[in-house]
Amino acid sequence: MSEGYSTDEEQIEAVKHWFAENGTWLLGGALLGAALLFGYRYFESHRYTRELAAAAQFDQMTAALDRHDAGGARRVAERITEKYSGTAYADQAELTLARLFVNDGRLADAVAPLTRVMNESGDAELRKIARLRLARLLIADGKPGEALKTLAAAPDPGTFAALFDEVQGDALYAEKDRAGAVAAYRRALAAVGPQGGDGALLSLKIADLGAAPDANGAAPAAAAQAVAP
Repeated sequence: MSEGYSTDEEQIEAVKHWFAENGTWLLGGALLGAALLFGYRYFESHRYTRELAAAAQFDQMTAALDRHDAGGARRVAERITEKYSGTAYADQAELTLARLFVNDGRLADAVAPLTRVMNESGDAELRKIARLRLARLLIADGKPGEALKTLAAAPDPGTFAALFDEVQGDALYAEKDRAGAVAAYRRALAAVGPQGGDGALLSLKIADLGAAPDANGAAPAAAAQAVAP
């Protein structure tokens, strides 16, 4: 609209004319905005309601586990994965299913839920945990080569690097690659340090292979003392 009208009547007529030409677009834009706002609020409400329902089912699953009711826990876990896929509760239910299958000696059945979490979870840390569990499962099932491929496909182990090295060492040992296993265990030990449970276990694994924890033939603690003032 332009300015400089000589009378109020002319300005009013100009406003009417402008709305006659553009009112439909304004109304359409307002309706579209309202529809988008309503859709967003509906989506958020639906997601929240779905999360609450999944949480209630998750509580039932954990209660069944506490009662040592493996069958009941499995049924609830399967229901969570079917009805509430894409939620954090579905990821945990998949991991629970895998554990229950392993407890029953059904190693092959545990592969699918672990693979789903490894590939589809929205939680990057959980994807790494699932990958580690799957690799360990494959080793236990006599498939160390597949375990090595699973570990190698990880984009970035990040803070789980020591665990990845340890499981890689287990897979190499299963393949009778003693030198490769020692090297992997040493990398893991260098990352976690000799102190604590993890370091002690890694040192034992290395010793069982007839090697020293340090590539130079000395235990890390002894090496540290040698250079101490």
